[in-house]
Amino acid sequence: MMRVKRNQEGVFEVVKHELQHNHPLTRPEWSHLHRSERKISNEKAKAIEDMTSSGMRATESYRYLAHTVGGEENVGHTIKDHINFINRVKSRSIEGGDTVTLIDMIQDQAEEESDFFYKVKMDDEGRLAHIFWRDSMMKEDYDIYGDVMVFDTTYRTNKYELICAPFVGVNNHWKNTMFGCAFISDEKAETFEWLFNVFKKSMQGKTPMTIFTDQDLAIANAIEKVFPGTRHRLCLWHLHQNAISRFGKLKADSTFKGMFNKCLSGCDNEKEFEECWMKMVTDYKLENNDWFKRLYGLKDKWCTALNNGFFSADIRSSQRSESTNHAIGFDANKTTTLTEFYGIYKKTIKQWRRTEQQDEFNCSKAQPDIGYEMAGIVRHASEVYTLTLFKEFNKEFMKGISATSTVIGEHDTTTIYRVTSLMGDKSNEVIFDSSMMLITCDCLKFERFGMLCCHSLRILLINSVQRIPDAYIKNRWTKIAKSKVWDKFGKVSLAEKVSRNIPWRHEITRKFYNLVLRAEKNEDAIKIIEESHKRDSLAIDALNSTKNVDVLTDASSSTKILDPTRSKTKGRGKRAKGHFETSKKKKVGTSNSIQSKEFGTKTPKQHLF
Repeated sequence: MMRVKRNQEGVFEVVKHELQHNHPLTRPEWSHLHRSERKISNEKAKAIEDMTSSGMRATESYRYLAHTVGGEENVGHTIKDHINFINRVKSRSIEGGDTVTLIDMIQDQAEEESDFFYKVKMDDEGRLAHIFWRDSMMKEDYDIYGDVMVFDTTYRTNKYELICAPFVGVNNHWKNTMFGCAFISDEKAETFEWLFNVFKKSMQGKTPMTIFTDQDLAIANAIEKVFPGTRHRLCLWHLHQNAISRFGKLKADSTFKGMFNKCLSGCDNEKEFEECWMKMVTDYKLENNDWFKRLYGLKDKWCTALNNGFFSADIRSSQRSESTNHAIGFDANKTTTLTEFYGIYKKTIKQWRRTEQQDEFNCSKAQPDIGYEMAGIVRHASEVYTLTLFKEFNKEFMKGISATSTVIGEHDTTTIYRVTSLMGDKSNEVIFDSSMMLITCDCLKFERFGMLCCHSLRILLINSVQRIPDAYIKNRWTKIAKSKVWDKFGKVSLAEKVSRNIPWRHEITRKFYNLVLRAEKNEDAIKIIEESHKRDSLAIDALNSTKNVDVLTDASSSTKILDPTRSKTKGRGKRAKGHFETSKKKKVGTSNSIQSKEFGTKTPKQHLF
């Protein structure tokens, strides 16, 4: 306390000064909130960065720190300090520009992997327009599973409104596998044409047998130019959702919807489809409906009955690709940078590959449980196919057991059978050559899916065939489909190698943590640890100060690229409406092409072996 009084000369003078405070400066429960008491140490900063990198949100990592030290008052900083620190870390990571940082990360991975591929395209202002990349494992996966591919441009889950465009396939466990990914700035035909050409070059010219997309006309035009020999299929889920909006009053008519769904995927052959379609448009007077007329004109792209002879792995929807966008976009929003998005994407791929390795392990150790003793062709199937595909095989086999068969023709070693289902409502013709072990069925399931149908299995069963003929075992569905790749990569993808320091750091942290737990109740032990820490800290600081560290003045990409223009829209952006989703036809690809610069890795060389 201080008391001041003005004297006779008009000057203030101190007449009393108590050095001891006669009141508390702050409440004890507030002491940890004062600026002087708040600090994020280097050790704590590293822990926060690790938790953030692992995907923990700021509030989650703060709660974890509070739990480990016995409450928020013991953390040493507030939740606001915590969030501000994480934001500063993110800002520092892209100080040279978001796009430059992203490309630096991709180039670093390209230096680690000899078969990594990427391509970047800039617009005339020097801003990022499109970028595509794929790693070494994606190339291996495409070589094995690239007969069928799903491509979709579903969401714009970043602050620049760039479109995430993944190339997705299905592996031998019926799970998603990634072939490559791109960010594109628009959905014009020339953009998709550029992207497909880059993808094709990255895969050494190999093209898929079938590709699934949504109803975007620009994508269709690009596929026709770049993949002329590929069967283009439309996503039935998209088509069905769009059709509902076109039904009008028919939306409440269950009979009409049943007929429409049968036209989509319920017919077994072209004749049945044509009869069903004609009855539908006639009964409901849709002959002059423009949308249904355009839809019928593209029937080869969506009607399953007209695609039975083309391999599609029985995929009917591009939702496989949309599930990829959903998995990646789960933690992405309108403020997500490209660098953050790339990190989320890589974590998703790692998770897919860990799941794949678990599936591979399960197939090597586990035996399928089907409720009866396996013998003959069923046992052979369990040895050949993965667990997921064997379940599909067993379903077909059980249908074959319940079916009936009659001989309708014979010639030398070839016999023609009529196989009828248990309900007697459907029958199929099967031709079996016992000398050549060749079998065909007019349901075309093998051609479509790569596995024998119940009708063929019925005939093999009554002919006492104990093994699936080699000609009808598609390698992509077998347990050994990827065995050579696992051997090549030493069970771990090159892209998934981690720093040697990370396992050591975790191991030494665990050792010292256990040491602290053993010493915390013993004053002498605590003193030993504190003295040891002080002594070792001084020794390490002295050691580090003697080392000459080379400082790179510019570690960023030599090609400077500006970030795309930031979007100011609110909410989660979705893909622009496709060809069938707009009432008016729009001209596609008529805009002037942008004079742009392009760079990336060289096209991989083809090898004979």
